[in-house]
Amino acid sequence: MLLDAQFWPFLIAITLLTLSPGVDTLLVIRNTARGGVRDGVLTSLAICCGLFVHATISALGISLILLQSAWAFGVLKLAGAGYLVWLGLASLLAARRGQGLPVAAAQGPRERLSAWRPLREGLLSNVLNPKTVVFYMAFLPQFIAPGDPALAKSLWLAGVHFVIANLWQIAIAVMVGRLGRLLASRAFARGLNGATGAVLVAFGVKLALERQPT
Repeated sequence: MLLDAQFWPFLIAITLLTLSPGVDTLLVIRNTARGGVRDGVLTSLAICCGLFVHATISALGISLILLQSAWAFGVLKLAGAGYLVWLGLASLLAARRGQGLPVAAAQGPRERLSAWRPLREGLLSNVLNPKTVVFYMAFLPQFIAPGDPALAKSLWLAGVHFVIANLWQIAIAVMVGRLGRLLASRAFARGLNGATGAVLVAFGVKLALERQPT
């Protein structure tokens, strides 16, 4: 059953974990500030689509292989860390150039980035994050009974996570988008780009230096 006794503890736990700030929240804020609410929403949708990838590989046991293979896990970890550092350096470069953030309402027409860019950034940020692999491998099985179909139940739980995370992240994107003229300020843009870039680089470096879980 999908709405069994295991579901309600999962719902509470995943909601609390979703509200905890992390890389996903930071990326939604960054992309909303860069390209408007549309980019924030697309980033959130792409991030959450990655949850189904993790749920599938967790149910099929691929996560276990990654966790038991130092080489495979190391490659995934470095790929994810490198991508976070790359995103961070892009933000730091934008801060150095003093680029404004085209979010303000009533600022007239502005050039929009391709929708593919926030989608790509969101999906890769999630799929290449080994912490999500570890999280789904350790977390989801606690809410799947021995007689449950593992893949179907994992995808169902990922779907619940998808809805909750999107509601939260899209709300953040809307709030950031409403800052309007403040985000159009060159000084604020440089500060936000610099801060988010530094944090993303720090996340990436920290991830690269972390030891494989045992």
